[in-house]
Amino acid sequence: MTRILNEQQIQEAASLLKSGSIVAFPTETVYGLGASIFQPKAILEIFKVKGRPQDNPLIAHVSNLEQVEKIARDIPPVFYSLASRFFPGPLTVVLNKRECVPSIVSAGLNSIALRMPSHPIARLLIEAVGEPIVAPSANISGTPSSTRCEHVVQDFEGKIAAVIDGGSAHYGIESTVISLNNDSPMLLRPGAVNVEQLEEVLQKKLIIPSALDLSTPLSPGMKYRHYAPRTPVHLFKERNLLYEAVRSDPAMSRMVLSREKLPFELPGACQWFALNAPEFYALLRQADAVGYQQISIFCDELTLYDLALMNRILKAASCF
Repeated sequence: MTRILNEQQIQEAASLLKSGSIVAFPTETVYGLGASIFQPKAILEIFKVKGRPQDNPLIAHVSNLEQVEKIARDIPPVFYSLASRFFPGPLTVVLNKRECVPSIVSAGLNSIALRMPSHPIARLLIEAVGEPIVAPSANISGTPSSTRCEHVVQDFEGKIAAVIDGGSAHYGIESTVISLNNDSPMLLRPGAVNVEQLEEVLQKKLIIPSALDLSTPLSPGMKYRHYAPRTPVHLFKERNLLYEAVRSDPAMSRMVLSREKLPFELPGACQWFALNAPEFYALLRQADAVGYQQISIFCDELTLYDLALMNRILKAASCF
């Protein structure tokens, strides 16, 4: 049975991690599925229970810059500029790793992804363990990430030692990831820290791979599905097309998501919910629990240019 701990039981959670167990914990982005960085057996178990391919590196969560310097080498000065602005917070930076880091953490690569979470429970837990905690998002691979304790329990009851309940995640989507291991910094995943904020500190343009270019939103892509519910997800970038789809099959039960309430009445089988990053994954999970036949998402202009949210919407809909 998976124990549900509270913030007063951080020392118990730390003891479990030190003994080689897996403990899920809250961060400001999503919940993480954690193991101590120097416990390779526990890290391997994370891959197994999550169903995560072992060629997919994990993120090391640190509580101070000394821990960064123990697991990363050849750290460029610009990292410290980024850390001064965005640590603690929802930014992950990829650096060269030291040999002491188990290869399973970085999927055999010479790099290490790391961040300093701002959630107080996460920070206290890392400090109590005394070394970085590696953690992917606490969900079964391919499904919506966990932004609440109950989501973690739904996915991992009896499969992990414990989860610390820290309430709902503030941002609700994973951290921004950039790599500093090239001549020019590269965006690997959009998140709450946006491109403009990063370029202001970097004093140069970020390289944005074509796979993250949303200049042609809603176009089909080649990447496999992420963050996806069982319920089919359909996207609409024109309000009238959503209206016609709803009218054509009023008996279909739909969860309708849009940033603002729609200017037309929905049939009784449909229910509207506000589209926003903090609640997005929770709503996808709710759609599965309720048994909606479809999730219909209206992507207005503001949504289309929200790089981080659109990244998750497109992947949930198998369009990216």
